[in-house]
Amino acid sequence: MKKNCFILGLLFSGFCLTACSESGTAVSSGTAVRDTMHLDYAEQFSVEYLENGCAEISIQDGFDYLLVPDGVPVPEETGNQIILHQPMNHIYMAASSAMDLADALGSLDSIALTSTKDWELPAVQSALEEGRILYAGKYSAPDYELILSENCDLAIESTMIYHSPEAREQLLSLGIPVLVERSSYEAHPLGRMEWIKLYGLLLGKSDEAEQFFNQKKEIFQNVLDANQQDAGQKTAAFFYISPNGYINIRKPGDYISQMISLAGGTYLFTADDLQVDDNALSTMNIQTEVFYQYARDADVFIYNSTIEGELSSIDELISKCSVLADCKAIREGNVWCTGQNLFQQTTGAAEMIQDFYEIFHEENPEHLTFLHHLE
Repeated sequence: MKKNCFILGLLFSGFCLTACSESGTAVSSGTAVRDTMHLDYAEQFSVEYLENGCAEISIQDGFDYLLVPDGVPVPEETGNQIILHQPMNHIYMAASSAMDLADALGSLDSIALTSTKDWELPAVQSALEEGRILYAGKYSAPDYELILSENCDLAIESTMIYHSPEAREQLLSLGIPVLVERSSYEAHPLGRMEWIKLYGLLLGKSDEAEQFFNQKKEIFQNVLDANQQDAGQKTAAFFYISPNGYINIRKPGDYISQMISLAGGTYLFTADDLQVDDNALSTMNIQTEVFYQYARDADVFIYNSTIEGELSSIDELISKCSVLADCKAIREGNVWCTGQNLFQQTTGAAEMIQDFYEIFHEENPEHLTFLHHLE
């Protein structure tokens, strides 16, 4: 009972502790900059390494952080920077896209809590089922008592937290620093994955992160090199059929449509074709008739199974929308389906681009990672 009263007192004692973190302008720790993190594609964060061993991290949402290694004293002048103390071994991961990056670094033992119950990532799901990672409630209504009892030292949130600012405020008031990850705002598909360099820095695995990213970049570069030798581009539609009968497509210019372009294909829809909703969503619904108008002559159909589940056959797709039977891609049997782990597996960007390349340029691609052929 005393514990509960203490926690409630912390939650509602006011948010004065957050005031020093709300400015969007970083005030340097007063220490000279030694080096800057090299980034190939990511534009939503930057890192400067300081002579005193600390690192200044700037996120494009306007918040700035000072990463202080274990045993290094906090500089006297930190201004409005949020202080992050290493090591961080009890992280509350409320950003699903970041979990795969932590897994790739072999750092799931640093993740104590999550806001997601069901994972398509086997290692993460096993950790959740075995109690090595605990479910701590949705990002908008976390279990503060559990988070405190697990000695949480960092909350990593997705931009969805902007819709529930009170949750962020309460975490900060409890002394838990909050970092909002913005990889979904990266313009380049590999920019999303390059956030592994930031998590490598936070988790003390910068070398591993650099090596991992370079391996993926090599896969991507091989696709670009192959594209220069292959003539012609196939048109592709990436979509799923919603329960209410709408066709849900990726917005023109989103990272999936960019992957298709980088793989040597042409995404079927452009901003000139559609009245694109002016919101932060990466998808939009269109009427079946509108989809058919543009997609009937598409060379390739790619069905997004991550929402409504995977398909096993073309007939199953046609049963969802009979007018598609007359489309070129279906008549020629050039229909593919994604695996359900596509969007949780942030590290798969290069392989996804490679998959797209294979289905655009090979007659019978056999070594696909995220796509399977519908018969």
